[in-house]
Amino acid sequence: MDSEELCRNLEREIGSLFTCTEQGEYQRIRTPYLYPDGDNIDLFCRASGDVMTVTDLAETTGWLRMQSPSLRRSPKQRRLIEDACVTHGIEFYRGMLQARCRESDQLANVVTRVAQAALRVSDLWFTFRTQSVQSITDEVADFLSERELGFERSERLAGRSGRGWTVDFHVRAKLKSSLVQVLSTGNRAAAHRVSEHVLAAWHDLNHLAVGPEALTFVSLFDDTADVWADEDFRLVEPLSLVSRWSRPDEFATVVSGGSRGIS
Repeated sequence: MDSEELCRNLEREIGSLFTCTEQGEYQRIRTPYLYPDGDNIDLFCRASGDVMTVTDLAETTGWLRMQSPSLRRSPKQRRLIEDACVTHGIEFYRGMLQARCRESDQLANVVTRVAQAALRVSDLWFTFRTQSVQSITDEVADFLSERELGFERSERLAGRSGRGWTVDFHVRAKLKSSLVQVLSTGNRAAAHRVSEHVLAAWHDLNHLAVGPEALTFVSLFDDTADVWADEDFRLVEPLSLVSRWSRPDEFATVVSGGSRGIS
């Protein structure tokens, strides 16, 4: 395949990634872009004379609102949304990301700009998750300090594969030492991916779980949010002790060496 043929094929194949269907007074465009939970980003077009408006009908901000316990956006989040709109030349109106396509514009360019803005705005979810995980790890650190359990935070350990893993806590109690990974997310769709990531870490670090000073692996689920399925707990059980943050005394027992597991 020469370079000209490659470019023609690429142009044809990229266009096929977008589908357009009738939906009431709008034309719905399904884009290949994805929200963090894997759903496609849909846009909607409606003509008014010679002007075509491309909008997400507030689906992006609606999706984002469902991922956070707070119904109000923080000033920082609003600024980040505004920055995304300015970057891509998008208007933010009543929660909607939208842009006008005039006669001199190419509809494909406008659709791409709105889709990119929706992608940028939906990625604010990762800031929610980071804040959530940071908050719960701070609480765990305070709890361990209160119980006078020595620990190190965010320790970087090398796995058998050579990959480095950051473990939330290395706890050293009188009877044994433990590695603790905190599993926390406000998104039900992302919960299984978090469990899979922790499972991969325990598997790669499994050489640390043998020998006279073997470390105990503890998977601490932040179950204050109802996002976890039974399979998420079962996934990490073969390689770690499962604990729940709603039962802090039991968690303390686990890292102190007084129990081999929690149901």
